Amino acid sequence: MIRRTLFIMAVCGIVAFIVLAGRLFKLMIVDHEKYEAKALAQQTGETVEIASRGAIYDSNMKVLAMSSDVYNVFVSPAEAIKNDEDTTMIADGLAGILGIDRNEILLHMTNEESWYEIIAKKVEPEVADEVSEFASSNGLTSVHLETSFKRYYPYGSLASHVIGFVGGEGKGQGGVEYEYNSILSGASGRTVRAQTAQGKEILFTNYEDSYSTQNGYNAVLTLDSTIQYYVEKRLQEAVDKYSIRNGAGTIVMNVKTGGILAMASLGNFDLNDYLAVSEETELEAEAAESDEEADEIISAARQKQWRNKCLSDTYEPGSTFKIITLSTALQEGVVDDDFDLFCGGNYMVTGDTEPRNCWNTSGHGEQTITQATQHSCNVAFMKIGLAIGAETFYKYCDAFGFLNESSDTDASLTGQTGIDLPGESGSIWWSENVFFNPDSKSQLAAASFGQTFTITPLQLITAVSACVNGGYLMEPYVVKELTDDDGNTVYTNEPTVVRQVISEETSKQVCEILEKVVNDPVDGTGKNAYVAGYRIGGKTATSEKVTELAETGEKDYIVSFVGFAPADDPQIAILTFLDSPDPESGIYISGGQMGAPTVGAMFSDILPYLGVEAEYSEEEAANMDKSVPSVTGLSREEAMSTLEEQGLRCRIIGDGTEITTQLPSAHSVIATGSEVILYADAEPSDEVEEMIDLTDLTYTTARDRLAELGLFISTSSSVSSPSSQIVLTQNIAEGEEVKHGTVINVTLQNSSSGMLGRY
Repeated sequence: MIRRTLFIMAVCGIVAFIVLAGRLFKLMIVDHEKYEAKALAQQTGETVEIASRGAIYDSNMKVLAMSSDVYNVFVSPAEAIKNDEDTTMIADGLAGILGIDRNEILLHMTNEESWYEIIAKKVEPEVADEVSEFASSNGLTSVHLETSFKRYYPYGSLASHVIGFVGGEGKGQGGVEYEYNSILSGASGRTVRAQTAQGKEILFTNYEDSYSTQNGYNAVLTLDSTIQYYVEKRLQEAVDKYSIRNGAGTIVMNVKTGGILAMASLGNFDLNDYLAVSEETELEAEAAESDEEADEIISAARQKQWRNKCLSDTYEPGSTFKIITLSTALQEGVVDDDFDLFCGGNYMVTGDTEPRNCWNTSGHGEQTITQATQHSCNVAFMKIGLAIGAETFYKYCDAFGFLNESSDTDASLTGQTGIDLPGESGSIWWSENVFFNPDSKSQLAAASFGQTFTITPLQLITAVSACVNGGYLMEPYVVKELTDDDGNTVYTNEPTVVRQVISEETSKQVCEILEKVVNDPVDGTGKNAYVAGYRIGGKTATSEKVTELAETGEKDYIVSFVGFAPADDPQIAILTFLDSPDPESGIYISGGQMGAPTVGAMFSDILPYLGVEAEYSEEEAANMDKSVPSVTGLSREEAMSTLEEQGLRCRIIGDGTEITTQLPSAHSVIATGSEVILYADAEPSDEVEEMIDLTDLTYTTARDRLAELGLFISTSSSVSSPSSQIVLTQNIAEGEEVKHGTVINVTLQNSSSGMLGRY
């Protein structure tokens, strides 16, 4: 009996020991980290000091993005239980101050072991003061505030795709906010202290560990907010004027450094309300059959408006790519005075079953390389491309940054520029085994005038800048430098030369030829980009969307223009593209009729702002709009003489000897040769006039028609030949009532045929 008892006791002891050992193994080994974390959470308290996010400035130190102190409101249910505080009273009080559901607050308060439950984020200081007063007046220990920050964008939607925004979790989304998120964010500080089981701090230095706050650095951009404003203004005018259905974009680049002076992608969005969508999208979502479908509609709209078309979308560049072909041909010396550039309207290429047409199916006839570029002749550039050869053409496309990777597949995604912005796409280009096929020159011929491949707008303007800046391919960038809290520069982004692609001599030739595309009023397809007093070069393009044509059978286009100035010493380049102009706009769809005048208007704003002085010819000076001098108080003869000196006529109403009133008012800018109305002891009529339709009239005719009504005209376009330039748009619509003396602003367009009418 004793032996059995001892045996059973020994067995039970061994089993108990095994169970105990297993339990200890689980606690000490398997769940070690879990219980260690719980112990640390119970034994230590932490105070977090959130780092201030760095500001974003434009190149002139204007604030584009800044952070302001706000507060998070949190409650400590554990403290509420410990100090017997009325959770219902707390919920009611905070709900009234914060404007949130009291039941949500009560739900947070049910987590009795928690010392930290956030109930409201990023409340403004005045609201935080109310919370603090509520907690203080009621002796509450369970209601707390912690400092946070809120991002503000003073200019709203300006440069929204370049700047980006900060999402709800405090992380940058899109643009510089995303690309430089860690640098802008800095590192939050914290203090860790030992505490008792009741949550009281043990106030001895050896029970405390601190980590200092490191505020984020500030980013200073190459972008100029004034240039950005001009670009967005003119781009929006073009979108409205030409009924652009799928957005538009513009890039302004410093050709010598690669710095981005402006980048716009319409439609843009308000950075202070980045989740907002258009009313049309909201109505579409409301009409959805399910919440899931509505969410998908809203999400798709947001993603579309956040997408930067300038570097995320690819397109067939069309005739703007002829600049690359031209530069390659001149550098390789394959085109001389004897080279055959005759255009009969079409050309047969090896590997094709039918001839390829020039856009001018009647042909351009005999022409020089300059004339072929002015005419944007497809046949001439096919001949140039074939003379260059597939291997050499491919090599230069690689050197210009389009083909930085190779692939054995039929097409590959290549050639990112390396810009310091997120979301950059690459070109989709034919691989060597297809492009070098000796039995087919089809791809080479098409590529020579910008078809059968796609690139990004950023790639194109970077390459074109290399063609005109002396041949140097620059790496584009948007952040110029980083500074600390005290304004000290901690990093400078120096311009990076990737390689020299063509010689400075060749680059000079390219500039001279492209200038004639703009300044020749007869042969230049880019003449609508002309700005009086300035030397501008450039190239037009009208790119057909081949994929959409194949899928839908309907023709659609992207029209564009790339220009640079001054042509004799290029400083900046501008690329503008307009996606899907509406055929019903009444304006002929082409880069020359839509893209060129848009870029010309941008140059007319930007070049004077940059301090580039205009040098007017006598003819240009004679045709420019005039500022009306003040002649009130002068005698009739003195007033007439003063206006005549300014290139203006006058009509005097009244019998007085002295001018008492004038229309339009002094310093108004109106067309040269306009008839100013002067009143001598008389007053203008209070009657209003009904605005007439000026479109398709020449500038001179429109001026005279308005004069009959006591109205005046001026233009935001460049005036080169007022008797042949026609009115494209007017800022006051037909039928609106206008007062006498009103100045009507119009945009002009050169008529390619020299005749009136839509074309």
